[in-house]
Amino acid sequence: MTPNQFTRPIVWIHGDCLNPYGPALQAYPGAPAIWVWDDALLEEWRISLKRIVFMYECLLELPVVIRRGDVATEVLAFAREHAADGIATASSPSPRFRAICDRLRNELPVAVLPVEPFLAYTGRLDLRRFSRYWATAEKYAFGQKPLFDDQ
Repeated sequence: MTPNQFTRPIVWIHGDCLNPYGPALQAYPGAPAIWVWDDALLEEWRISLKRIVFMYECLLELPVVIRRGDVATEVLAFAREHAADGIATASSPSPRFRAICDRLRNELPVAVLPVEPFLAYTGRLDLRRFSRYWATAEKYAFGQKPLFDDQ
């Protein structure tokens, strides 16, 4: 799917693009947008309260309706409530994201829009804890390249 091929889209915001300038919000300004607290993910990854508060503060800056539960179920219910003809979202490297998109596509087309990468890194990143992620990412962020590769 390409941007602007929906006439009545909704925008699904997820944890890999908590950005008011994200591609889906930019492609469909004014479209109803949703964020779903993924109960299963919060339990599985044991997300800390501090991280949840940080994410919530980010969400307060976005034009989103906030729900919780099963992500695909909630996004599809939101789409039906708005008589949407498609779902726009930003890309994510997460296997969980791909599985959710597959479930969404059983009912509606999904446009997954590319996100400009924050850093040029192709190795494994631990996304469960910011400190672990940043220990690797900071060497590559902001166009920097490491003097050595610790892989």
